[in-house]
Amino acid sequence: MEVWRHELEEAPAAGPFVVTLGTFDGVHAGHRELLQIAAGRARLLGHRAAVVTFDPHPTLVVAPQRKPKLLMTLEQRLAAFEAAGMDLAWVIPFSRTFSELSPEAFLDRIQSILAPVELHVGRAFCFGRDRSGTVETLEAWGSTHGCAVRTLALRAPDGGRLSSTRIREALDEGDAEAATALLGHPYTLTGVVVEGDRRGRHLGFPTANLAWEQEQLPAFGVYVTEVALPHQGGTRLGLTNVGEKPTFEGRRLTVETHLPGFDGDLYGTQLTVRFLHRIRGEVKFASVDELRVQIARDVAEGKAWWKANLE
Repeated sequence: MEVWRHELEEAPAAGPFVVTLGTFDGVHAGHRELLQIAAGRARLLGHRAAVVTFDPHPTLVVAPQRKPKLLMTLEQRLAAFEAAGMDLAWVIPFSRTFSELSPEAFLDRIQSILAPVELHVGRAFCFGRDRSGTVETLEAWGSTHGCAVRTLALRAPDGGRLSSTRIREALDEGDAEAATALLGHPYTLTGVVVEGDRRGRHLGFPTANLAWEQEQLPAFGVYVTEVALPHQGGTRLGLTNVGEKPTFEGRRLTVETHLPGFDGDLYGTQLTVRFLHRIRGEVKFASVDELRVQIARDVAEGKAWWKANLE
């Protein structure tokens, strides 16, 4: 997949394309359906498929006080676009100046560069200055430019609206299963393993301390996770603690994963950690021995859940 990081005025003419537009934070189940439909239409029509997205997230620029906790890094989004069948991902740098563009000016520029034969968007898609551009704006523009506009209602499995906000709410509640249902895949953190305080090793349960890249974290607690180790292929069970380790009067937020049965050095390697099920919330224990006993119970419960659900 080709990736552009051009400003709107700098991109070269490269059309025609079947185009889909959006921020796509999380690339949830509805996003992936939209991307796959666009990719399929491109193949059918004999064109290439392009996704136009933005970085940073528009809200960070136009309303920083409402800063959302992002569900995916840009690199994760790009990988998801490629997996969905996109041929081109155009990442437009989002700025205050860009946010002042009228919907029509934005579309005219897209037309001059990508020459879209079809535009695919979610039914609630808004764009342009003050989010004044709507699906109706797109349809009116498309009718005068020979571009079909196709929309998709992004619906959750329960029939409600599917949105990144709902996914954040599920994660804030520690509901990993609900987040998985909305995303269409488990919520995933990626990052490099860094030096920690080694308390897990002293307790008999060594952990990999993750320097995660995303801003959104699940609620504090212990989770069954699926962990991909570099250069080993496949995945294995992890028990991941998200929190501040209150038993040790901790104040620093950490994400630490214990890999039952694993004995190796992971420092400096990149892990992929997928959250499947929450075992319990974060607790302050009266003693280190009480914590050690609870961790053993967590590992046993995690193994039982893994066997019942994944083996």
